[in-house]
Amino acid sequence: MKLGETYVIDGIDRQLLDELQRDCKRSLKEIGAVVGLSAPSVLERVRKLESAGIIKGYHALLDARKVGLDISAFIGVSVSNPLLLSAFEAWVESIPHVLECHHVTGSHTLLLKVKTQNTEDLEQLISRVRSMEGVASTETMVVLSTHTERAEIALPPAEPASDPRRRKRPRRPPAPPENPAP
Repeated sequence: MKLGETYVIDGIDRQLLDELQRDCKRSLKEIGAVVGLSAPSVLERVRKLESAGIIKGYHALLDARKVGLDISAFIGVSVSNPLLLSAFEAWVESIPHVLECHHVTGSHTLLLKVKTQNTEDLEQLISRVRSMEGVASTETMVVLSTHTERAEIALPPAEPASDPRRRKRPRRPPAPPENPAP
């Protein structure tokens, strides 16, 4: 699947993806009962969704604070030369405290989401970012509290079936009764 390419999924695939996002540790039989398929059919669809790259993996969601990562922050990074962008992005991939890296519009080139143990670790990370070749400036926003943070993706609504055999045909109005000739 190429960048920007969309895989067509049906209503059952959507239900299946919703169920897997809610709890992917449930058995295929349990998920099948919810979506109306047998366990082997669920497995077949899951494998197709994995092959298409729609399902990228299965992960445990951790509470960052309970594992000692108390500080969340967003770091806006301005890169002075576009030719240095890919080297910076490659460097970011090697830094485990950087959870996300987004190329954005606005006053920054990139927006990083980071989690660290404390402000001292955050300060060291910011210094490392600033020392990278091509970084013109940074702006850090420390998270005071988080109201909403989702890992699940809300799927767009299903499109109408494009297969003419699957479309319901509009009902024809009943023919008017024939008037007998006088």
